[in-house]
Amino acid sequence: MVYYIDEFPGREIKIRDKKFLYFGGTSYLGLQTDEAFQNILIKNIKKYGTNYGASRKSNVRLSVFENAEKLLAKMVGCESSVTLSSGYLAGQFVAQYFNTPNYKLFYAPNTHSALYNNYNKPYATFRVLNNAIREQLALNNKVVPVVFLDSIDFEGENYPDFTGLLSLPLDKVILIADDSHGIGIIGKDGEGIYRKLKGLNARELLVCCSLGKSYGIQAGAVFGNSVRLKQLTDTPFFGGASPAAPASIATFIEAQSIFNMKRKLLLSNIRLFMTSVQNISYFRTMKAHPSFSFQDLNLTTYLEEKGFVLTNFNYPEESSSLMSRIVLSSHHTQTDIAQLAKTLNTFFSLKS
Repeated sequence: MVYYIDEFPGREIKIRDKKFLYFGGTSYLGLQTDEAFQNILIKNIKKYGTNYGASRKSNVRLSVFENAEKLLAKMVGCESSVTLSSGYLAGQFVAQYFNTPNYKLFYAPNTHSALYNNYNKPYATFRVLNNAIREQLALNNKVVPVVFLDSIDFEGENYPDFTGLLSLPLDKVILIADDSHGIGIIGKDGEGIYRKLKGLNARELLVCCSLGKSYGIQAGAVFGNSVRLKQLTDTPFFGGASPAAPASIATFIEAQSIFNMKRKLLLSNIRLFMTSVQNISYFRTMKAHPSFSFQDLNLTTYLEEKGFVLTNFNYPEESSSLMSRIVLSSHHTQTDIAQLAKTLNTFFSLKS
């Protein structure tokens, strides 16, 4: 069911004058409604304005972008990074760059449409993908395979073990991963999966992501080696696009202590939930990730009757399977988690 609301859904959501606890969305660190975070953003809006419509290639340039990109590169463990106005644009930026006769594009199972070029479809399994790549290399090894995938695919195919990916001839492949659901929360300091994937020794690695989910700002980023990032930023695609709002980029730099504090709260909430729910194996989970996926409309309906709203829709398109997901956030209280766990345990006992 579709609900229209008039304010950002934090830990609570109001639908038809009734309050529910909201365990959905992608606000993993709960920043969008955090007062301290908002105050930093408001301060930066007053300094940098609400938007910046000039090209990054202009003769007048704001230093805040390069400062943030150096911080991001150091954080994730890459040589270079570049920011854009959204995660979707970051994915398209990379996908369109490689859409030339010198490369052959391949899509791993469950890859997000942000990485598609034209009307690409992902392979159904890594086995079929592996065969297709090896056939392409045998046919013409001068055309470089480029493999796209989501680091967090909510099906457990990729993070944390990347078992399917390891079956591919990675030394001959340019690997491009979308880490939108990992950056900010995965890793000791929220660095995401770049270092993990770098250790798999692909021919080349690029990672793109949204900074809007965990970090709560309207921006995207691409990580990779300095030579490739220079090639990407020298394109008309980059020069012709407006950047992310500089106030948001400045807020990313200044809010690092808030991110660290919120990440600790999130990990605490994940531990509490996993130890409180009696049948945690009912859900599809990933190590240290706050999403718990399932396919049971009866459970979704039961939770809503008891005052909980989850993520529940066909994603990423209407023909896709129904996605039901409990999403924990830093803004949830221990009482919220306890209430949800108690309700889930009651549901499981009624089923048994």
